[in-house]
Amino acid sequence: MTSTTAAREGRLALLATFTLLAMTACWGSTFFLIHDLLDRVPAVDFLAVRFAIASLAMLALAPRAVSRLSPELRRHAIVLGLLYGIAQILQTVGLAHTPASVSGFITGMYVVCTPLLAAAILHTRINALTWGAVLLAVAGLAVLTLDGFSVGYGEALTLVAAILYALHIVGLGAWSRPADAIGMSIVQCLVITVICLAAAAPGGIVLPHRVGDWLAVAYMALFAGAAALLGQTWAQAHLPPTRSAIIMSMEPVFAAFFAVLLGGESVTARMLLGGAMVLTAMLVVELLPRRRIEAEVTHIAV
Repeated sequence: MTSTTAAREGRLALLATFTLLAMTACWGSTFFLIHDLLDRVPAVDFLAVRFAIASLAMLALAPRAVSRLSPELRRHAIVLGLLYGIAQILQTVGLAHTPASVSGFITGMYVVCTPLLAAAILHTRINALTWGAVLLAVAGLAVLTLDGFSVGYGEALTLVAAILYALHIVGLGAWSRPADAIGMSIVQCLVITVICLAAAAPGGIVLPHRVGDWLAVAYMALFAGAAALLGQTWAQAHLPPTRSAIIMSMEPVFAAFFAVLLGGESVTARMLLGGAMVLTAMLVVELLPRRRIEAEVTHIAV
């Protein structure tokens, strides 16, 4: 690896990290919106409308992107869309039967599932320091979100969703390519839409009635849906799956931040401690690879 190539990869990895962080912040901002919206619109109906809007927006933005994908990439994108779509339904339905704090923690367990699945499927070697960061992130999630814990129907659904999210992260790490990010994102979004529409159709699809609800759905469709899926697909072409999962574990931290900023909640010691633990875990997996790249560049230059 030349010094120029190493430096370029370092810059792309840094940009990918900021992209994932922005996407995760966007996801975190939707928690209180979804919790309020589900009082008036069933979970699968909301998801169907959300991803239908996201799909239409992406197709309007890049109508030929899907046709440029190879048949193999289309199959990969369909599989990824199935994983993500089913996970979305399970997580959202599970949230109706689970306290929000417990749901956030169990969903965050994809941080543990991702390196396990990456090791089993991709034969990825996870070093001790990365495992330490994973455990620190999980501990931070527990401090940040948990206030009592029980295992029931909702918790079981949410755990399955976390495993599917981990498989989606591993699959994106293996299959995504920067040049194909838009096309793969559109296919994934279309598949998610079909799954959610199929789940919502038997009882009839309930649409939002309030202007504020439509604005919330539009925000979650365009930013937390289309843009976030595109950002994740592109970013994971430049980052290993476990590193991506630890970065995305910042989602509950952002959720707590927006709950305080916009939801009127009070800052607590648990929020600060748990958030600091997750942030530290993310910095560990971010700074060490960068130091390694810098060391390579210095060695080559000498």
